[in-house]
Amino acid sequence: MAKPTPVASAEEAAALRRRLRRLVAAVAAGSADAEAFDEAAEALAKLRDGELGPRKDRAVAAGGGVDKGGTEAAAVPEQFLCPISSEIMRDPVVLASGQTYDRRFIQEWLSAGNRTCPQTQQVLSNTILIPNHLVRSMISQWCTDNGITLPPVENQEEDLVTNNERKTFSKIFERIASSSNLSEQREAIKDLRLLTKCNSSLRAAIGEKPDSISQMISTVSNPELENNAEVLEDMVTTILNLSIHESNKKIIGDDPLAIPFLIRTLQSGTMEARSNAAAAIFSLSALNSNKAKIGELGAMRHLVDLLEHGSMIAKKDAASAIFNLCMLHENKSRATKSGVIDVTLKAIADDSLVDESLAILALLSGDHETVEEIGETGGVASMLRVIKEDQCKRNKENAVAVLFAVCMYDRTKLREIAEDENLNGSLAWLAQNGTSRARRKAAGILDKMKRAVHHTHYSC
Repeated sequence: MAKPTPVASAEEAAALRRRLRRLVAAVAAGSADAEAFDEAAEALAKLRDGELGPRKDRAVAAGGGVDKGGTEAAAVPEQFLCPISSEIMRDPVVLASGQTYDRRFIQEWLSAGNRTCPQTQQVLSNTILIPNHLVRSMISQWCTDNGITLPPVENQEEDLVTNNERKTFSKIFERIASSSNLSEQREAIKDLRLLTKCNSSLRAAIGEKPDSISQMISTVSNPELENNAEVLEDMVTTILNLSIHESNKKIIGDDPLAIPFLIRTLQSGTMEARSNAAAAIFSLSALNSNKAKIGELGAMRHLVDLLEHGSMIAKKDAASAIFNLCMLHENKSRATKSGVIDVTLKAIADDSLVDESLAILALLSGDHETVEEIGETGGVASMLRVIKEDQCKRNKENAVAVLFAVCMYDRTKLREIAEDENLNGSLAWLAQNGTSRARRKAAGILDKMKRAVHHTHYSC
């Protein structure tokens, strides 16, 4: 295929997108010939080069290729690449299928009329895109470690609220707040859940009436509504939907009833309600002020309980919320006191949520109290097993980071590590073949082991 001509203007780019949508639709319908595939590839290449620059200029931004010194640049962990574009994700978001994509590429897929997950082909129950702050922070850390600067994320918010949407919003809240008919209130709450799921402008409307959150939550003071599982699920899911809009995170966090309501639901709701409450806390915890409030109000122990006993989806939501909250130092000790070390080590031993558990432990490993507990509860053997057996480079990196922290605080663990190293040589291999950070940590542990041997020999 001939090298594509770069996109010359915004009009040409828009025309290319329309053309690409038609071609993708034909491919998806099974009616495309070989020429259509070639044409689609050419259009996609033009768009990519026009928006991101030629591929050779993107080598460093993508983390591959050769750096200025002529050495091979670090390979990008696969989980940091968008499955659609194969580029590092600048704004990772979670689709209803649970898969993570870069926002602009999955938005383009959905805007073309597709209602399936590109990876799993699962039919989507909704098209809400939830920011994946966990993956975003991991990408940011990796880029910092490897000297890579990603372009800033463009503002994706749509804050235009029409008069009709304002009227719809007001009418629903009137039905919720003033109706003496419980059946009418239940229907109004369900309607709000459905509308906030698919209407981004309606989600923005809450900014014009921030007291509406308390208004809605106050309705459950009626025992018949408070004990209705479906109503609580609808309300907590509505708060989750509203929290997706960036400017709503502060509004919801500042509401005196919202976070306590989410925590109560975490404690005693149905599994779906608890899962959505954890997802809402995850979304709200993007703001440091909300991280502090959520931690102070006692959410951590309920999140840890959900991480241990929830459904798989609920466990993932809880893990993401715990990780985000622990980015605030004060919440690290709260997580440790709530039993997160035992729960994550057990999950790793059971080969369940290994990625998420290791990410949490690595984040917590800067806290002395946490590292002590990891060392005392079999964490060293667990991390060594991950380094030996896990195929994921990011998991090996997190495991050796935890191991390095344990060695820093408790040098007596060096003997256990040295015995394993003599048998398997895992750290020596990682010091040569791991990620940049993993190589540094592995080399640091090996150096400590040598010093310990030298010191023992000298003392004798």
